[in-house]
Amino acid sequence: MRGTADTGVCIGAGMCALTVPAVFDQSEEEGLVVVLTSEVPAGLEQAVRRALTLCPSGALAAV
Repeated sequence: MRGTADTGVCIGAGMCALTVPAVFDQSEEEGLVVVLTSEVPAGLEQAVRRALTLCPSGALAAV
């Protein structure tokens, strides 16, 4: 599984970074989502799916 993010849609709420800090962070400059790893580490798939549901702008996806 890969986590992806659309920074054009992101509003910087930070739910992704709070939910799965090993996969998502926020940029210092704009506060927008940053994907830290191309592949979701084993055992974090469910947490990433949770982050997708918590994202208020729908900027996250899992492939």
